[in-house]
Amino acid sequence: MSTRKKVPLRKCIATGEMKPKKEMIRIVRSKDGDVSMDPTGKKSGRGAYLSKDKDTILQAKKKNTLANQLQTKVDDSLYDELIAFVEKGNV
Repeated sequence: MSTRKKVPLRKCIATGEMKPKKEMIRIVRSKDGDVSMDPTGKKSGRGAYLSKDKDTILQAKKKNTLANQLQTKVDDSLYDELIAFVEKGNV
């Protein structure tokens, strides 16, 4: 019997899909209310996950999903940063 390590799954806030954590981008809101991308997944604060997919990010932007999830205003520049991150191939 092989002991396979359990893959941590996270739910994409835009699509509702469960995916391995490595296929997601974590966006975090700090105690000060700053919202930023967290590629390491280690920052402290309220986190939300998005799939590493341009269409998903655009969908989240259109529906304001991140702002609702993190209960704070999310600047449009963060979405641009996320899209640039995905297009650079940090998958």
